[in-house]
This record gives sequence, C-alpha cells and structure tokens, in this order.
Amino acid sequence: MTASLHSITPTRPNFVSTISPRGADSGRFPLPTAEIERIAEAVLAAAKAGGASAAETEVSQAVGQSVTVRRGEVETIAYNRDKGIGVSVLIGQRRGHASTADFAPDAVNATVAKALSIARYTAEDPAAGLADPDRLARTIPDLDLYHPWDLSVDEAIALGREAEAAALAVDPRLTNTDGSTVARNESEFVYANTHGFLGGYRSSRHHIDCSVIGDPGDGTGAMQRDYWFAAARAPDDLEAAAAVGRIAGERTARRLHARKLATLECPVLFEAPEAADLIGFFVGAVSGGSLYRRSSFLLDSLGKSVFAPHVSIREEPHLPRGRGSAPFDNDGVATLPRDVVKEGVVAGYFLGTYSARKLGMVTTGNAGGSHNLVVSHSDDDLPALFRRMGRGLLVTEQLGQGVNPVTGDFSRGAAGFWIEGGEIAYPVEEITIAGNLKEMYRDIVAIGADVDRRSSRHTGSILVGRMTVAGQ
Repeated sequence: MTASLHSITPTRPNFVSTISPRGADSGRFPLPTAEIERIAEAVLAAAKAGGASAAETEVSQAVGQSVTVRRGEVETIAYNRDKGIGVSVLIGQRRGHASTADFAPDAVNATVAKALSIARYTAEDPAAGLADPDRLARTIPDLDLYHPWDLSVDEAIALGREAEAAALAVDPRLTNTDGSTVARNESEFVYANTHGFLGGYRSSRHHIDCSVIGDPGDGTGAMQRDYWFAAARAPDDLEAAAAVGRIAGERTARRLHARKLATLECPVLFEAPEAADLIGFFVGAVSGGSLYRRSSFLLDSLGKSVFAPHVSIREEPHLPRGRGSAPFDNDGVATLPRDVVKEGVVAGYFLGTYSARKLGMVTTGNAGGSHNLVVSHSDDDLPALFRRMGRGLLVTEQLGQGVNPVTGDFSRGAAGFWIEGGEIAYPVEEITIAGNLKEMYRDIVAIGADVDRRSSRHTGSILVGRMTVAGQ
C-alpha cells in the first residue's frame, strides 16, 4: 500500500517538540515553519504506509542575497530561494534514499516511492538504522544562531564599495581587485524520524570579503594577490567593511617583491587561518568513515599520544552564535561538549550512528561532521611566536591538496614570509612545505593566542618545530 500525501492527516509526535524559539514565522522564507513540520510528518507517514519499517526525513529551506562589486561597479547580484526534501527509508536493514526540491504532493509521494523501491533492491546492512531513541535530543537549547540581516541591494553595494576603496587606499601599488562580496544567508530545517523525533531551527550566516591585486611597478609583472573576510551569524558581529578592505590591502602590499627560497629544513609557523587546516586533517583521520574503511593514518589512536603534550582540543557544540554550533547532529542525536584531545592524547573520535555501529562503538553525536573545536593555546601573540621561532617560515597561504590521508604524508604549495632574528625579513613564494602529519602534530612547539573564530575550528597560529621547505 502506498499512501498519498493528500490523504494523510499528520499528528505531532509526543517524543519531542524542538523548534527553536527563534523560528517564529516572519515571512522571510518560502514556507512557514508549521508547514515544513507538517510535510516532514506526512513524509514519514507515507513511508510507513508504503512498507517502511523505519524512516527519517529532512525538510529544509533557505534564502539569501549576494552582491559583488569590482572597481566600484556592480559585477553580480544573486538571490537564492531554495527548498528541499530528503527521505531515507528502511525495510528491515535495507536502506533507500531519495530527494526532491518539489514540494507538490505528487512529487513528494513519488520521492517516497523511489526511496522505498531503492531499499527493496539494496543489500542488507547490519549497521543501517535510525539512532537509538535514548540518544536523541529531548530539548534544544537556543544557541542564538538566527540573526536575519535586513540588507538591501543598495546597502550591500555601498559596503562592497567601502571595502574595495579601503583596500586600494592602502598602497598606490594596489592597482586592481578581484572584487568585494557582501552576502547574507538564512536557512531553516526540520529533521524527523519514526522514533517520534521532530526538531529543527533557523540559522544565519553572513560575510564580507575583499580580494586585492598589487603590482610592484618594477617591470617584472610579478603581481600578488591576497584577501580578507569577515564571517558571522549576526551582522553586528561582522568586522566593518572598511576594516576588511584595509586588511586585504595590507596583506597584498606586504607580499610584493616576494622571493624564492633554497631548499632547507626549518621551523614553520602556520598563520591561524591556515593552522585550521592542520586541525581539519586530524578530524578527517579520526572520523568514522576513515576509521571503519581503514583509510586513516591515525587508526586505533584512541587513548594514544598523537599531539605534543601541551595540546588539547575540546568540542563545544553549544557555543552561542558559533559557526559549528548545533543542538543535535544529522541523526537527531544530542550533541555534548567533550574532550577530543587531552594533553596530547586522543580522547574521542568523531562518530555518527552508522560509523559507530560499523566500529562496534557508540555515536559521539557527529553525524554530519565535527562541531566547534576549541584548541588550547599559549599567551604568545604572533610577534611573540616570531621571536620564539627566531628563524624560519611563516605560512600565510597554502595551495593544492597534497595530503595522503592513509599515510599522513603532507606536501603543499605555500607562500608567506621568511622570519629572521624574530622579525619578518621578506615575502616568499613558489615554495613547497613537506612533512608527515604524525610527526608534525608531535612537533608542535607552540600555539598562539591569535585565535581565529570565523570558522568552526578555533585555533591560533601553530608553530611546528621542523619541516622541509623546498624552493628553487
């Protein structure tokens, strides 16, 4: 029997009612919250009526605006107004998934039917299934994630021009730009499953960026480019447009007349925005998919020393306005603050329900990825780290992928500055930095107090004791 979306009168599950109080309807989205809740409940009812033993669905919608200004002129104006439904069904331990962007009842019914059809032809998977009911979030704290920005196109254009003008005013050698973009984005979703869970919330993400091109004016044509950006949940937390532009201009100007280096071994200091990548590689290596596929350089590392003993990392999913904040994961499992690395020792993996079952472990509430990661740091600011390093390389940009997730071998193109006598001596480019992540993590000398909180990985600049720097 296949149920029609037209004929279902959904009832709200009594397990949990978790729409954030900031989800009050304001007419900003295509549909009111109550309607996407109703659709989620109806999708589950259709799946059950069609023969599913269990099912889960996510119904989402998003709105946004992006304006790019280049050389003072409007280059692009883009709007998005999106919505989507994803449904996963289980017939025993056979799983099927389908999705649609069409909310019409016939389209939704067809999507549920496709998921059921896929499940019937899929092999059984012992790890398949919804999260255990006792792991599901029963309440949702208001994490202050939704701050709509009433920004008109004209206002966005003015901010873009302000950022670009501030950048070009830094130095007469800054002769061109890749533009400045001002964007606002808002989204809402509801996740529901047949254990009776229904929860969701609204969130926002806004940003201002500026990219500048400089010409040294010496006839070499050795132009340089750099950028800066501000990103936050709330517009009031964004760095001012003029400040974003000024920093972008300063970063570009200081890269002019860059040199190459001879191949050598030396300390390498990763500037905070680049240091976040080092934390990201660790997350990937101790995440469920890499572990159960045996494709990680940190297999069986739980309880073992991986980092230098002064390094600790905490997962903080409930930080107000945090980029990586979430009250529950993609399985509906409640998130909790926890130690991931404690004094250099791996204290926890990143597992969702499926990967945890594959490993014979318990979910950590990380279906969909990690949340806010807060890395311990010293009191040293960036100049103090220069002095501590004495002589070595400051990396401000990395190029290419160049990381082997199975062995941990690390080799990436880079640009930055040569440090001599604890001070910046000159900019460098066209170099490659190489090492192995297992050795690099153990050789972390210090982490700076210059913490970058624009992403979900909150870390200061990371000083690695020794790496190979390949130049000309």
